[in-house]
Amino acid sequence: MVVIPLFGEASGPPAPVAKSGQKKCYDADGDEIDCSGTGQDGEYQKGITWPNPRFTDNGNGTVTDNLTGLVWLKNANCEAFFSGDSTGQNARNWTDALTAANSLATGYCGLTDGSAAGDWRLPNVNELQSLMHYGFWAPALPNTAGTGQWTSGDPFIDVQSVHYWTSTSYLGTPAGIAWCVGIHSGTINAHNIYKSAPNNVWPVRDAN
Repeated sequence: MVVIPLFGEASGPPAPVAKSGQKKCYDADGDEIDCSGTGQDGEYQKGITWPNPRFTDNGNGTVTDNLTGLVWLKNANCEAFFSGDSTGQNARNWTDALTAANSLATGYCGLTDGSAAGDWRLPNVNELQSLMHYGFWAPALPNTAGTGQWTSGDPFIDVQSVHYWTSTSYLGTPAGIAWCVGIHSGTINAHNIYKSAPNNVWPVRDAN
């Protein structure tokens, strides 16, 4: 029997890759075609099958991803992460985004989970990208079951179809850039995503 460790646990190879969610195939013009013999993602649908339900709403302001084991903030557009947070909006520069996520605790953003400052963090690029469903766009995010497209409250609230910061720096040139994930289309992007620019914040933490 092969035991697949929870996301974040130390383990050796292999590290299973999840399905992308895409089940259809398209020609060069973007028109849907029969998948047979195309060799496209939609034909093979390789990867670990998503659990159903994909997500569990914990009823305390958090949502657990049953595929990765990560716990996400239910409110994807929180505006005040800690006492004295005066930004007045979710979007902020990268340094402030790190501070916001690291400072988040129960009592803020709808949390009643008993978490403390330091429990939450800004997700790395692989963690945030793991939420994406490439069978959808605007946003490229699945619903609670993992079988349809996200709608408000299913299970997250106030998801914005914009770029969200990750904690992963871009090491190319120019300097001073970090990776973002575009929730609209599921793209991973660092093109002109300067750390001084405002992008959105969606904190994550490990399971207890």
